[in-house]
Amino acid sequence: MRRLVAACAAAAMLLLAACSTQDPEPPEVVVTGEAGTAPTVTYRTPLQVAEPLNEVVWPGSGPDLVEGRPVLLDFWLEDASDASLVKESYSSSPTPRLLTEEDLGKDLYAALSGQKVGARLLQISPASDASASSYPTVTVLDVLPVRAAGEPVAPREGMPAVTLDDDGAPSLAPTGTEPPSDLVVQPLLRGTGDQVAEGDVITVQYTGFVWATGEPFDSTWTSGSPTTFPLSDVPAWSEALVEQAVGSQVMVVVPPSYALGATQSEELQGQTIVFVIDLLATRAPADPAADPSATAAPEGE
Repeated sequence: MRRLVAACAAAAMLLLAACSTQDPEPPEVVVTGEAGTAPTVTYRTPLQVAEPLNEVVWPGSGPDLVEGRPVLLDFWLEDASDASLVKESYSSSPTPRLLTEEDLGKDLYAALSGQKVGARLLQISPASDASASSYPTVTVLDVLPVRAAGEPVAPREGMPAVTLDDDGAPSLAPTGTEPPSDLVVQPLLRGTGDQVAEGDVITVQYTGFVWATGEPFDSTWTSGSPTTFPLSDVPAWSEALVEQAVGSQVMVVVPPSYALGATQSEELQGQTIVFVIDLLATRAPADPAADPSATAAPEGE
């Protein structure tokens, strides 16, 4: 009998030991909301986070993200100890980054690697003394396109031909004809996203060409990374892009009577300019009274 009791006691101790070494349950976080809008994130606080966790809220259906190439992100970052908002981009403009561990940090890089454009991702990270985050974080990431992807539109007669390389960067074949005397707006790809409104802040890829030669003089495609600025910074664009939809690629032919804003230079004076613009996002200007830290880019972990 004593041997039986001892054996039972030993078995019970082994069972308790096995239970105590089981991995803790991963934290439960629920993400809701439609694509293109700020998410709603629900969880119990303070959230107990032992190690980084990445989940796919929904997969993307667009191009694969490519190592070392730009990615464009909307993000929502909360302090998981009390569910307070730390930073977000939905009320301002999306953030371009490079798909490298050096640029993104270990956790963000792990969350984005192997994903496609259009994905919504959840990243949960513990507090880290090695970074600026001294509290656990919950981050929702939306992966946006870095090039236009609308339906092709037949260009009007007499316009220069545009060809795209594998990454989407355009080149222009000059027509050898006299340029138009008026501003010309010609969609090449028609998107289905939000329409640009007067005074918006836009995120674009673009190249500017000289009509006469087809030579580029300014381009975001040299780095491949989109850029964001107020529409009013380029006066000709303020007229040309209003009511154009996100996802569109638009050719804008600008006669010399229009100011080119920051792209103006002595070499371009008197020249007709052709812009090929990929519209990636458009947002109303951020409230100047808002906390600027709430819309800053997320820090790598």
